[in-house]
Amino acid sequence: MAIFDEKLLADPEFFKENTIPAHADIKYYRDEEEMKRESSGFLYSMDGMWKFRWFKTVKEACPDFYSMDFDCHAWDDIQVPGCIEMQGYGQVTYLNTQYMWEAREEVEPGEIPTEYNPVGEYVRYFTVPGELNDRPVCVRFDGVETAMALWINGHYVGYSEDSFTPAEFDLTEFIDYKGENKLSVAVFRFSSASWLEDQDFFRFTGIFRKVTLFTIPDVHVEDMEVKTELDAKYQDATLHIALTLSAEGKIKYELNDPAGGNVLKANKKTGMDVLIDHKIEKPLKWSAEKPYLYDLIIRVYDKEDNLQEVIAQKVGFRKIEIKAHKLLINGKRIVFYGANRHEFSDVVGRAISEYEIDEDLMNMKKNNINAIRTCHYPNQSHFYDMCDRLGFYVIDETNLETHGTWDAIIRGLKPLEYAVPGDREEYLENVLDRGHNMYMRDKNHPSVLIWSLGNESYGGKVLKKFHDAFKGWDDTRPIHYEGVVNDTRYPETTDIASNMYWSVEALKKYLKKNRKKPLISAEYVHAMGNSTGGMKLYTDLMDEDPLYQGGFVWDYIDQAIRNKDRYGR
Repeated sequence: MAIFDEKLLADPEFFKENTIPAHADIKYYRDEEEMKRESSGFLYSMDGMWKFRWFKTVKEACPDFYSMDFDCHAWDDIQVPGCIEMQGYGQVTYLNTQYMWEAREEVEPGEIPTEYNPVGEYVRYFTVPGELNDRPVCVRFDGVETAMALWINGHYVGYSEDSFTPAEFDLTEFIDYKGENKLSVAVFRFSSASWLEDQDFFRFTGIFRKVTLFTIPDVHVEDMEVKTELDAKYQDATLHIALTLSAEGKIKYELNDPAGGNVLKANKKTGMDVLIDHKIEKPLKWSAEKPYLYDLIIRVYDKEDNLQEVIAQKVGFRKIEIKAHKLLINGKRIVFYGANRHEFSDVVGRAISEYEIDEDLMNMKKNNINAIRTCHYPNQSHFYDMCDRLGFYVIDETNLETHGTWDAIIRGLKPLEYAVPGDREEYLENVLDRGHNMYMRDKNHPSVLIWSLGNESYGGKVLKKFHDAFKGWDDTRPIHYEGVVNDTRYPETTDIASNMYWSVEALKKYLKKNRKKPLISAEYVHAMGNSTGGMKLYTDLMDEDPLYQGGFVWDYIDQAIRNKDRYGR
């Protein structure tokens, strides 16, 4: 029987085990009625109260809590999704460049702290829903900080440590379809991932996004990529669709315009890999100002013409490119009136609801913000759906920040070789996996214009290889990475020149000598407190110099936690 080896927590080359390969976030339903209700019978929420215990170190944790003989029914209850620290366990901590262990323990890259490494042990008892009987049963964790190991009915299933993209596991082999099942998760505060997640924010742990049981039909679209290609005049388009199916079958598909009118209908017998190309005359084009969305509906059948699933996908016809050193959408220069935005609530921390996401985006839209940088990790899927619909230009940022390592370098305390990921090949596959997870999930969103390799992680060979890998995955979007400002050895790591908190005079001085890339301010006019003076100087420069294409205010709303003083106020 497979076992989980806790010694691997510190190994940067061990970052996942037995996960289902990353794929697009496909909305699939059993029939047309489910599609209209946007409620899939293939999915079953596991959100709610779980049994829970918390320990200060890995050594103190229950070694066999996942065993069927270990009764956890009397444990505490904890809300999922939720942050452990916001529910009374451990300590709420805010840090910028420091790693959390620095005040307690000397730790080097390739190691993790042992004197204080909290573990949250989660257990959920459940019976298999009737619709899943004799079907494959899988589970999806949309977000778990920082690392998780999973068991079902005492059997080790797998491991994952990219906190902000989904981790999916197949439970079928060990599921009890007739009796009670025990799903067990160990969430580790520190792992090799912790060296890559040194973001400037409140440090939380826990299962902080949705958990879902799901099944798939006999013929299922496992992955889908939708691309739109505009002609040289930005008038007509080609719709490219690539599907990966679990088995051979047949598909019927149609495309409807924003008013509901039909644009195309077609049938196709399929193998397991399907490529579709269609010319679309003069489609309405998507932009932040006019976010026109078409509806692509795909009906999947088996060889005997039995309906297997119905897929609904929004399509935005648009082209993002760098031309004459300027960033263009549909042939026109973009100006970003943007903001950086954390996923954050003053009540629940990072476990925010879809309602809170909608509130943020509606408020941003009302205040003429047209662009968002997802500082500094991928957001929930619902965020991108709403950006598509409302019209926002999104820089989608990889879950990567290593500020604590390169800060020591620029202060002369450590040599260049200390940087993570820097030139350390042992972190390469880990970093690539984080970017690939984000790309695979979010690739079909028209609102995602730019991929970001991460935030404040210096430079080096690993990030240059990361850029090149992204270009291999997606040749339709430019790549952004601001950190080469601090380590200039590989300027080709980014397609867009970028900076943080430069004055307007510094921007003008840079642009006098550097005219080969568009320039944006990834962070500027630091807006915490009364500190946004002089913004007009930046907006004037957007008009004066076509290569300066705006920026992203830091940040949309301050991170703060609602608390009570000793008088209960």
